[in-house]
Amino acid sequence: MPKDEKFLETIPQGILALIPTESCIEMGEKVDHYLAKWRGRREHDHLNDIAFKDYAKDSYIIKPYTPRFGSGEAKCVINHSVRGYDVYIMVDVTNYSLTYSLCGHTNHMSPDDHYQDLKRVIAAIGGKARRITVILPFLYESRQHKRTSRESLDCALALQELIAMGVDNIITFDAHDPRVQNAIPLKGFDTVQPAYQFIKGILKNVKDIKIDADHLMIISPDEGATGRAIYMANVLGVDMGMFYKRRDYSTIIDGRNPIVAHEFLGDSVEGKDVMIIDDMISSGESMIDTAKELKKRKAKRIFVVSTFGLFTNGLEKFDKAYEEGLIYRVVTTNLTYQTPDLLSREYYISCDMSKYIAFIIDNLNHDASISELLNPYDRIKKLVNEYNEEQKQA
Repeated sequence: MPKDEKFLETIPQGILALIPTESCIEMGEKVDHYLAKWRGRREHDHLNDIAFKDYAKDSYIIKPYTPRFGSGEAKCVINHSVRGYDVYIMVDVTNYSLTYSLCGHTNHMSPDDHYQDLKRVIAAIGGKARRITVILPFLYESRQHKRTSRESLDCALALQELIAMGVDNIITFDAHDPRVQNAIPLKGFDTVQPAYQFIKGILKNVKDIKIDADHLMIISPDEGATGRAIYMANVLGVDMGMFYKRRDYSTIIDGRNPIVAHEFLGDSVEGKDVMIIDDMISSGESMIDTAKELKKRKAKRIFVVSTFGLFTNGLEKFDKAYEEGLIYRVVTTNLTYQTPDLLSREYYISCDMSKYIAFIIDNLNHDASISELLNPYDRIKKLVNEYNEEQKQA
């Protein structure tokens, strides 16, 4: 039975409404396309029941209108009733391509601006929705998730603020540290891993890769990414290694302790393809430094795999690394804003997450379990087995 037809008899929580802010409109439209297609072709005995009112629609999107005054202040207007609806708000806080006018100057929207727009949408709903779920692909302030000195705890504060405003569930992807959900222990918080989409994207674009312990190895670039690397290595049945960063704690440069050396723990990578797994590529320095260390150890092809490709310092370093043969492919998702330049790079593989998000929304609207979606072990195993069979027949 297809996954999108699994919970046909369950009564929906409410009329489904998808509210993507301008930062996430492209992703929202893709998700909406899947939902409309699936629900439009479903046939069941309860289609005319009042509980299934407006179940099959051409579109579930309700667009919020967030105009700004000349001073830069803003408001949100929703020109559609949401009373009794099951609302899913989608926001990409990393989309810096959007701009607004401030006293005649053009400003690019920061994560803070997008977060404020999210709160404006919730405020415009005004408590009339039956349930509100916020989908934050990149968790706002997730890099400020713990306190090491006298400093703010921005991520925890943001989560508590959203719950106080009436949000019931928060869905994010590959949270920098999932333990931040301890800030809201009585509300829903799910952090989703895109491991299946990574493997699917790589197998689709690289036809000669071999998934076994003799030809592939998973690498964690630091101790923080170890859990992701262990999971991927176990699912694929390959070995795993990790680097840890030796830092000079007597010095602070640009707010952090400089890295003195990268120390490696693990088996030999000589002659093997290697996947470096992490949650985000920010400037890219850490990934490229790790790739250099692996090349010193005679690794074959290096895949840089990350959920979020922010590329805060541009693509020049990756272009150079690719030209020098340091990296072979860069793999990220479309959960964050992707520039046309990035999409044009021959070494870049983009993993589309829209269908996955649509599955999650569809199941949640039916109050059905998403446990199978959160753990992609079986799907990855099936995908790899099918790929291996194709390789044998080729």
